[in-house]
Amino acid sequence: MVRLLEKKKPQVSLLTTFAISTFGLHLLVLLFLIFQGLNIRQLSLRKQPNFVQMVDGQAVSSTDDLARDPEMIRQFVSKTMSSIFNWSGTIPPQTIEEVSKPKPDLGILIKTPSGGSQKVTTSSWVASFGFAEDFRKGFISQIADMTPAEVFANNPQQIISGQLIIKRVYPPKQIAPGKWEVGMVADLIQNKQADGKRLIVPFNKDLLVRAIDYFDYPQADQTTVLQKAIYAVRAERLEIYEMRNLCLLDAYDNSSGAKSNQCLTEQKSGNFIR
Repeated sequence: MVRLLEKKKPQVSLLTTFAISTFGLHLLVLLFLIFQGLNIRQLSLRKQPNFVQMVDGQAVSSTDDLARDPEMIRQFVSKTMSSIFNWSGTIPPQTIEEVSKPKPDLGILIKTPSGGSQKVTTSSWVASFGFAEDFRKGFISQIADMTPAEVFANNPQQIISGQLIIKRVYPPKQIAPGKWEVGMVADLIQNKQADGKRLIVPFNKDLLVRAIDYFDYPQADQTTVLQKAIYAVRAERLEIYEMRNLCLLDAYDNSSGAKSNQCLTEQKSGNFIR
């Protein structure tokens, strides 16, 4: 009787222990995967660090995404505008052989404001991607209207070449966070090879520049030469979004920054290409 009344000790099954351990392990793995997924999502939404390239080519990390080196802004403006008016009739060399024997530039057809189509040089078309997209369309149409058809002539005696000679690029003046005003004094010179005549047109402009984000193309090995050139332009992380006539009276030499009434009148009446 005593044995019957004794309580039996509970026995834990090995299978039950294994099931509980497995469930706990799966729960830990699930929590770990959720934690990793949240971290990956935060990394995907985080902006890439901003590196401000200095004049000597070094990149310096900056906490300000809109910071740009003033000299780099000046170089961007000079390079972009020089390329826009590079009417040499040949494509920029990509190899050593092309330096001595450059390929003729066949041009790229662009719709003009008059409704027709005219060609712009390949350099002009690539450099136009340094402008804001809404401004670029109208600007490249004006460039097509300005580019002489003789630039693409096969006869060397009829070829007309064009070049923008920049006399001065003023230091950038910040007008808002990530936005600058840059004045440029230049001459657009057209040369006719047959008789050596030159046509000089003043090209003095106020350019409004702003900082932009840039993301590399994911498949760089599959891009064409033109696509790589366009991505190189956008890699500057700057773009020109407006252009005005530059008044040389006191636009940049006045310490107070105020412009005369004559300057304001000229800017309101002038086109962005003159």
